[in-house]
Formats: sequence, C-alpha cells, structure tokens
Amino acid sequence: MRCLVFLLGALVSLTASTTQAGDYKVGSLEVASPWSRATPKGATVAAGYMKITNTGTEPDRLVGGSSDVATTFQIHEMRMEKGVAKMLPLTKGLEIKPGQTVELAPASFHIMFAGLKRPLAAGEHIKATLTFQKAGPVEVEYDVQAMGATPDRAMPKMQHAH
Repeated sequence: MRCLVFLLGALVSLTASTTQAGDYKVGSLEVASPWSRATPKGATVAAGYMKITNTGTEPDRLVGGSSDVATTFQIHEMRMEKGVAKMLPLTKGLEIKPGQTVELAPASFHIMFAGLKRPLAAGEHIKATLTFQKAGPVEVEYDVQAMGATPDRAMPKMQHAH
C-alpha cells in the first residue's frame, strides 16, 4: 500500500511539472502555452496561438520568428470589417505594453505558418523561434491540438482532489 501511495504521489508530481513545460521567459516577457491545430493533408498554412505577458516597465514588440515546419512566419490579425473577416499581416509587429497580456487566439492575433513543409498532426510538438524587438529571440514549442481545438480545449486545467 505504501508503495502505491508513493507511486501515485510521484505521478501527480510528474503531471504537475509537465503542465509548466509550455511556458517560456525572455527578458521581461513571459510566453505561455503556445499551441496550434492539426492540419488536413495538403494544407499550406497553419496558425499559432499563445499568451504573451510583459512584466517589465517598457513596451516590447513581437517582430518576427521562424519555424522548421514552414517557409514563412508572419504575425497576423483577423478582424471583421463590414461583416467580412479580414486577415492582415502586422508588418510592424505586435506590441506588448508593460503590465499587459496579449492573447494570440483564433479569430484574433495569431502566428501564420505559411508554406507548410508537411501536415501538422495532433499530439506532436513543433519548434519555433519568436523574435522580440527588445528581449530578442526565444525558442518555444507549440503543442499541436486536434483540428477545431479552442483555447479552453487546447490548455486543459488540472483539477486537484481535496
């Protein structure tokens, strides 16, 4: 019985530590839970999502990046104009003001991985480098979720028994 309790405790510790594996820090910026969606065969683009928090006193800006799964890495914004969804590249990057969090999410700001070299499969992890104007580069790993995943489904919350 004591061995079973020890194994359960070790499993809970391991699970708790792996939930933090998707968080990254560079300078005063914190990048939380990068994720993407699986793509169908033949797709040429995919999107990347995450939360970026600026804990510093100066603004910074996500200005670019790269990934080995795509030939192009762009920062985009999707917005509605006269009832039509428009996707616009942010050529000057995405500002993260001091003390604020910017969420890259479906139907909002996002990373566009264009020129995909292969389909993305649910359950895999894709590597990318984010480049910030002041903080510099940071390597991150995107968790690839199922097609149609939403932020709530992409970042499951752990519930602990009391």
